[in-house]
Amino acid sequence: MYDGRKGSSSPFEQTVYLLSEAGRAVDRLLAERLEHRGLAPAHQALLSTLAILGPHGRRDLVERLAVPGTDADRALDDLLSRGLLQSTVVHIGGRQELLAITEPGRAALDLLHSDASATQDGLLAALTRGQRVELNSLLRRVCAAAARGAGGPGETRTAEAAR
Repeated sequence: MYDGRKGSSSPFEQTVYLLSEAGRAVDRLLAERLEHRGLAPAHQALLSTLAILGPHGRRDLVERLAVPGTDADRALDDLLSRGLLQSTVVHIGGRQELLAITEPGRAALDLLHSDASATQDGLLAALTRGQRVELNSLLRRVCAAAARGAGGPGETRTAEAAR
């Protein structure tokens, strides 16, 4: 039985569990909005990456994303057929396909960002503006720690030894 020594009477109320649940809910809500627009998370990841980083070779772009290669290739082909991306063949050290976001692609991405903002507003409606800012700041710190690998088995032993 759970003993609650970590500040909660239930393991399902621990922060890591709640973060996981919130993440799943957000993923579901955003996927629904994407589906409504005939897109998938892979489409958004590709458009966002090209908008932020600029033109990329197809292979480099697929490797950069945390999307299975076949899903990324399918999404790339779909975005190209819709005119949201453009492809140019370049001959630099061999033949390579260079992909870039188009103006219609940027417009589509702007709509996706609006959808994300509306989803965020709905989820955070119970929070004040200050609480939203604080939550964002805290989550940025949590994400930075996660990116560094904090909380892994080696980190836990080190943290416990420091106490």
